[in-house]
Amino acid sequence: MPKIVEKMTFNYSPNFDLKKRTKFKVKYLILHYTGMKSENAAIRKLTDSNSKVSCHYLIKKRGDIIQMVPDLYVAWHAGVSFWKKDRSLNSKSIGIEISNPGHQYGYKNFNKKQIQSIIRLSKSLINKYNIKIENVLGHSDIAPLRKKDPGEKFPWELLAKKKICLWHKINKNRCKNYRGIKIKTKTEFYKLLYKMGYMIVKTQSEKKKLCKNFQRRFRPELINGIIDKECYSILKSLI
Repeated sequence: MPKIVEKMTFNYSPNFDLKKRTKFKVKYLILHYTGMKSENAAIRKLTDSNSKVSCHYLIKKRGDIIQMVPDLYVAWHAGVSFWKKDRSLNSKSIGIEISNPGHQYGYKNFNKKQIQSIIRLSKSLINKYNIKIENVLGHSDIAPLRKKDPGEKFPWELLAKKKICLWHKINKNRCKNYRGIKIKTKTEFYKLLYKMGYMIVKTQSEKKKLCKNFQRRFRPELINGIIDKECYSILKSLI
């Protein structure tokens, strides 16, 4: 168990695979928000055997951390999920839930104490399991047709500065100049998305959801599902 902050408590969930894995199986770190009306409701759900969902860690509103499933057991947090050639990422990942009502119940900014705990916990897990920064992902990255979390208010750019995850290298002013400019073909954009790791989608509705979740992650200022030169330039810099 990583040493993170003084206020680490344990509230174990019954929702995990009984077979233990080796530390070398851990490849991904997946970040979520709880997406429930209250923190207590989220804790109850994550520890209820009937819910069939769990996580390894929950970061509370005040930054305190609850461990719910030991690292080397498979928690049920990712569901149907895809990244590159991997499917069903539960078996290869550690899941962190962050207390936040989410888009359905009045999405809020993540507070300073939560962000401090996210950084400390993520760094500890990345170092312990040798997780590559490109494998630190949001639920919306690995399940873009179903999920929006942790959402556009999640501090991905700050985490990237702490060497926790990926972020683009395009200058912000340059980005804004590219915003709204049409690109010749959208096909290349989706090819690059698939190359990065996102799932292959077919219908226009699915493509729009995928584009919106890419924007939530890498261009949170404008989430419209429209591919422009800004989105394309950001994506090219990430590949």
